[in-house]
Amino acid sequence: MIEAAVSPYGEAIDVLRGAFGDRLSTSAALRDQHCGTETYHAAHPPDAVLFAESVADVQTALRVASDFRMPVIPHGAGSSLEGHLAALRGGLSLDLSRLDRILAVNEQDLDATVEAGVTRETLNTYLRDTGLFFPVDPGANATIGGMAATRASGTNAVRYGTMRENVLSVTAVMADGRLIRTARRARKSAAGYDLTRLLVGSEGTLAVFTDVTVRLYGVPEVISAGVCSFQSLQEAVEAVIATVQAGIAVARIELLDPFSIRAFNAHSGLSLTVAPTLFVELHGTQAGVADQANWLSATFSDHGGHDIAFATSADERNRLWRARHQMHFALLAQRPGARAWGTDVCVPISRLAECIAAVADDIAAAPFPVSLLGHVGDGNFHLGFLLDTSNLAEMSAAARLNDKVVDAALSLDGTCTGEHGVGYGKAKFMAAEHGEAIEAMRIVKKGFDPLNILNPGKLFADRAVQDENRPPDHG
Repeated sequence: MIEAAVSPYGEAIDVLRGAFGDRLSTSAALRDQHCGTETYHAAHPPDAVLFAESVADVQTALRVASDFRMPVIPHGAGSSLEGHLAALRGGLSLDLSRLDRILAVNEQDLDATVEAGVTRETLNTYLRDTGLFFPVDPGANATIGGMAATRASGTNAVRYGTMRENVLSVTAVMADGRLIRTARRARKSAAGYDLTRLLVGSEGTLAVFTDVTVRLYGVPEVISAGVCSFQSLQEAVEAVIATVQAGIAVARIELLDPFSIRAFNAHSGLSLTVAPTLFVELHGTQAGVADQANWLSATFSDHGGHDIAFATSADERNRLWRARHQMHFALLAQRPGARAWGTDVCVPISRLAECIAAVADDIAAAPFPVSLLGHVGDGNFHLGFLLDTSNLAEMSAAARLNDKVVDAALSLDGTCTGEHGVGYGKAKFMAAEHGEAIEAMRIVKKGFDPLNILNPGKLFADRAVQDENRPPDHG
């Protein structure tokens, strides 16, 4: 553990302490909380943590960091999964959770502007009486700024899209402290480079978000949730493909394998059939939802589905989706003391069954429990490895299986990450996915951040650092 007294950034920390007082901390406990502990990735704590409370605070912090060439790692709710928050070269964790104001809700234009630290649940609670909602739902109560930075998606993406489609504009502080706004609120523009799309998904490597303008949607007249069991994963996946190809506007369609259902039942007190299972949700008018439910029932039945049931009661629906969102903890409870390693690939919907089949034997042979679940309506699925991280054989087997599922996805014109992002955990796959386009990304990075102080060590493989090695040189 590096203490502030021996930090190579001691002078920068002293300057920041003079500017921010006790909002700048070098407490070991607080630093440990700010390096990302949701998954198997080893901790790399920063040298200090700063709680920003305004745009001016962010600008001041970045000016000081630029002067002293100190790395800055933006921090929101701390729920990212691929090592995004690891301070691989030490430096400053810039905590934005206190930038938590909802700045504007434009009901007639169906958009809202919020500070980066506002969480999605806070925004939707605020919107409750307007008849509007923000649909992007990654499961965790993440901040809007963090969701934009990682291009998050989740259960609703099959109908409403990801953060890529739902961010209209961001205000961000550049590495030297300058403030930019990427776009106006107009729904389309042909004026200049699309900086919004460039920054959304940049994982804090190009700029630090201070506020985000997002799309809102009307709350549907009727919402109906359904559950259907299948004899095999193949049949369930084929039912999903048939549904998507038919153009049925499902809001959510989730696949859980038998292991996941067993964990789901045990953790949430439910009694679903232990079998490959689809969860679906329909949004629309009374007549439209009824027609879609009838179509889905027939299609699922044609593909071997059974025990299908739909519920429109808000309590029943909420209980189901609350349980789904707690799957991480439900799975961990199946192997007490284990850590989770979640894969995250996405393929064209027509190749989904092929991608799952490519790793089915490896899942069965794994020396640790493996779950399969995901937002399969857009071709995105996850394998969850429950690991004893002190067991080198398990960790090696997990790495091989992770590599295999990514290789399978890339061979099918898919991606190494559908929603978790790259961080440094998936940096090694970027060249295989993007080829020469990686060099264009490096040019962009150099232009925005010439000193490489913004979340260094992320996205690019030659900047990645092995979990067990904290780099000795912070320069």
